[in-house]
Amino acid sequence: MAQFIVSGGKKLKGTVTVSGSKNAALPIICACLLSKQKITLTNVPDIADIHAMIKIIQGLGAKANFANNKLEITASKLKKSSLPEEAICKMRASILILGPMVHRIKDVKMPFPGGCVLGKRSVHAHTHAFRELGCKIVDATKGLHIKAGKLKGKKLTLPEQSVTATENAIMVAVLAEGDTEIRLAAAEPHVQDLCFFLRKLGAKITGISTSNIKITGVKSLKGGSYKITGDYLEAGTFAIAAAATKGEVLIKGINPDHLDALWQKFSELGVNYELHKNSVQIKASKSFKPVKLRTAIYPSFPTDLQAPFTVLLTQAKGISKVFETLFEGRLNYLFELEMMGAQVELLNPHQAIVIGPSKLRGMPISSYDIRAGAAMVIAALVAEGETEISNINYIDRGYENLHLKLQSIGADIHRLNN
Repeated sequence: MAQFIVSGGKKLKGTVTVSGSKNAALPIICACLLSKQKITLTNVPDIADIHAMIKIIQGLGAKANFANNKLEITASKLKKSSLPEEAICKMRASILILGPMVHRIKDVKMPFPGGCVLGKRSVHAHTHAFRELGCKIVDATKGLHIKAGKLKGKKLTLPEQSVTATENAIMVAVLAEGDTEIRLAAAEPHVQDLCFFLRKLGAKITGISTSNIKITGVKSLKGGSYKITGDYLEAGTFAIAAAATKGEVLIKGINPDHLDALWQKFSELGVNYELHKNSVQIKASKSFKPVKLRTAIYPSFPTDLQAPFTVLLTQAKGISKVFETLFEGRLNYLFELEMMGAQVELLNPHQAIVIGPSKLRGMPISSYDIRAGAAMVIAALVAEGETEISNINYIDRGYENLHLKLQSIGADIHRLNN
């Protein structure tokens, strides 16, 4: 298994440009199946999850060519076939093929999607949306088997603000007959990017960035080109890493408005930063104050930045509180931080306290999921001595060339492919 070897204690300094958003690219790749014409996507991150999704759509008959962050897809003819189970079981986002496929092949079977070990994730919001829009749920116990009936728009209230359920509902609604109103819709930047992409292909969508999305169905979608939005979660990771090392880093290629909750917590904590139109400048900070961190759905603090931010809290003077409201299992990385010298106390699967400042020391540690992996890298950058990080396959799923980007801003990090 590959590892990262990090020698910590160095302040990050320089300029880094983030890659395209993983969480936007994956549903947009699936949405390409709604059109029979050629679509070109640019700023696509070259990461493991993207390659897995490409394998899935190729298994369905789509033609795809990916090189230099450009992905060309033509889905003129699709077929009923056994989906690549290995790729589907690797990531939760594979459930997003359902929305396009109920239009294209009408009868879709797939195993339950996999992904990070963050606790069981229900498919109820998805099956509810499909049923409401005219599909028959044949099976949702041993796997997912969905048949398309007469797909017709309606006023639909989701049982929870699920990102992927919202995205599947959008993809069904854009080609369904009549008007659809999706209430309690997720509004994350990647959901917005999917809507902007579909609008460019001819979809009629309003209410983008709100929890009430309105769609008027069209008969078909055209081809075209589209640039994937910058990854706000990667930008947040670099911003936290720069702050934790008390460095000075300019982060380019993002919309800073996507991270309002992070900037607010930075202000509370005492991080020096400056926002620009498409970038953020992290400035050197002297000390940090403790804060209370509570994750919630967008636009509140993102669960995907909770682990990296908690590493930063180990350097704050006093007692900070962390409340992870969305996923069980997302605090498991605290045991790794504790071994490195952090003073943390896990109160229950969702809550913890962090007592700082702590002097972290390098040692062998492991990544538990994509974002916990990024958190371990930040901890290693702060720690004295050398840190070996294993299970970095998780990090590869969400970050493109993370170690190379960190090297470019002064980090002493190397990858060993054993």
